[in-house]
Amino acid sequence: MAGLWCVVPAAGRGMRVGGPMPKQYMDLAGVPMIERTLDRLAAHPMIEGLVVVLAAGDERWEGIERTWGKRLLAATGGDERCDSVLAGLRALPPDVRTDDFVLVHDAARPCVRHEDITRLIERGSAVDGGLLGAPLRDTLKRSDSMSCSQGTEPRDYRWRAFTPQMFRRGQLATALQRAVDTNVKVSDEAMAMELAGFAPLLVEGAEDNIKVTTAADFALAEFLLARTT
Repeated sequence: MAGLWCVVPAAGRGMRVGGPMPKQYMDLAGVPMIERTLDRLAAHPMIEGLVVVLAAGDERWEGIERTWGKRLLAATGGDERCDSVLAGLRALPPDVRTDDFVLVHDAARPCVRHEDITRLIERGSAVDGGLLGAPLRDTLKRSDSMSCSQGTEPRDYRWRAFTPQMFRRGQLATALQRAVDTNVKVSDEAMAMELAGFAPLLVEGAEDNIKVTTAADFALAEFLLARTT
């Protein structure tokens, strides 16, 4: 299939990391994390172009902007993830048709493996799209408000959801707009598609495709970057 575009939402503030700087611009192995993520995505041969979705008034992006050897666009996002992804979908060039598949990948997942992206594209394009993830292997506990265990939850058929997630441009835009219109907060694109009646394919990927969320995650991500491609 032809090359795909990838929307990279990067409008968040990353409050859980702490500090005045959004986490996507914090240092990871010598450069801002968003550069590490874009390096990894742009190096994949099946990715044709990238749309980076930024917060309004973001002045840090201009200091690191480069082409990465691929077509690169920027868009302004909104308060919620679905707003930002919608902005990215609308910023895609005219040659991306409504029935073309588009990837969406977190700016805070710099360690995604190329073979997992390839597997998602190959398997997801045979259906109506899908997402990377991993079956839940740990024992799952339910707590009360005091963090005391109240029971053990079944883990059968439960997965951790990763990115990239891949869906047809038009179907995803419609699903996300419906979530916005009905004031439903969706945690990822797959949730919007589920609410629209789709059953996204779960494609197992490496569990080291971590989302950098806390300060401690930066050291782990730096270690993983040195070991994965």
